Amino acid sequence: MGYRVIDLLVDYWQSLPQQPIGRRPAREALEPLLAEPIPTTPQPWEQVLQEFQQKVLPNIVHVDHPRYFAFVPAPNNPVGALADTLAAGMNIFVGTWMVGAGATQVERVVVDWLRQLLGMPETAGGLFVSGGSVANLVALAAARQHKLGDHFTRGVAYFSDQTHSCVERALHILGFRKEQMRVLSTDAHFRLPIDILWAQLQADRAAGWQPFCVVANAGTTNTGAVDSLPELAELCRREGLWLHVDGAYGAAMVLTNEGKQLLQGIGKVDSLAIDPHKGFYQPMAAGCVLVRVFEHLREAFRILPSYLQDKERGLPDIDLCDYGVELSRGFRALKLWMSLKVFGLEAFRQAMEQNLHLARYAEQLLRARDHWQIVSPATLGIVAFRYAPPELPHEQADALNRALVNAMLTDGFALVSSTRLRGHTTLRMCTLNPRTTEADVEGTIERLDRYARGLHQKGKEHL
Repeated sequence: MGYRVIDLLVDYWQSLPQQPIGRRPAREALEPLLAEPIPTTPQPWEQVLQEFQQKVLPNIVHVDHPRYFAFVPAPNNPVGALADTLAAGMNIFVGTWMVGAGATQVERVVVDWLRQLLGMPETAGGLFVSGGSVANLVALAAARQHKLGDHFTRGVAYFSDQTHSCVERALHILGFRKEQMRVLSTDAHFRLPIDILWAQLQADRAAGWQPFCVVANAGTTNTGAVDSLPELAELCRREGLWLHVDGAYGAAMVLTNEGKQLLQGIGKVDSLAIDPHKGFYQPMAAGCVLVRVFEHLREAFRILPSYLQDKERGLPDIDLCDYGVELSRGFRALKLWMSLKVFGLEAFRQAMEQNLHLARYAEQLLRARDHWQIVSPATLGIVAFRYAPPELPHEQADALNRALVNAMLTDGFALVSSTRLRGHTTLRMCTLNPRTTEADVEGTIERLDRYARGLHQKGKEHL
């Protein structure tokens, strides 16, 4: 059984670049394909595996495909996948030191590696979670507890209109109302303007609100934009505010030359979300939250029920269940620990540099073709663009760009995604996969251009 699964994975990894990106089937077609009563008798393993191969795999889009440029790709690596197999196969628990000391210490080591890379002080610490959504939630819970305590009905958090939706969701989960969230318009480079933030802080204080937290971006999903972290850190220090950074996508890029420039000051923040299942190419799910003062997490989350009293022995142990929302914690850190040891940090740095090069290369190719507009230049591996012939009204251009996503999905060679920037539908490519080549980028843009011209011509014929 195990050998068969490994063989399947090896075949998958080797053949993936030659395969289509995947497909999105209609719900009415897929539901009857997989509908069945709960199995009450055993079925042969090979039969179940074959059903997975025939019914499930053909009906997904492969987010680890080298030509998957939509949303944020999820590239994989074999060492991480095998580490997950070990962690799951042995069902290793990382909630308390009493039961999972070795695994807990590995997680602490990996978190400290990330702390060092990001330039945070030795007081900082953190833990692995499922991804950026939970990392942001955990960090904001610590911010709420430290700055507001139990009385937070007048507390206000500030973030830009480019901030990931999970931040608003996290604040909602934590009990904040819409009127306690300030969503500020970004500047021409999609960054949070310091002057607008400062003016809003002053106005809110004058109106009796209690500003407590600013959420900055280190690599937005739409454009890869990075807010001015040094200026925000200084403002928050001066005003007594907690500065949280959503670096789920971009923080890992601190290893690169471009990232070092854009991410200056990231070590000065109060908390940070980073996703190793993005920039460090780990299997999902692997997110991480770091806090400048590790004990702030414990202050926000620790509860000691009687059934956990045996873990308390009066020793300086680290029970990671006291620092976040989960008691049942899997060994998420193992895959990054093994991957860094097997490949070495330099291999990751080189892969990230190549990722960023490919985004710049995509921008270069687009600028060389007629009617393609760069909405946001390549930043941390993301380039935003649209097909906009001058004679085409904006509404029709929006419809054409939306249609391009479906055309590419139907084609199967590659996939990009769309968003809204400055009121218009915009396409974006995120070149995060270390297996992506220049030829992959060239082929993708060639198809985009061909479909765009075809859709444009078709629209003319129907006028």
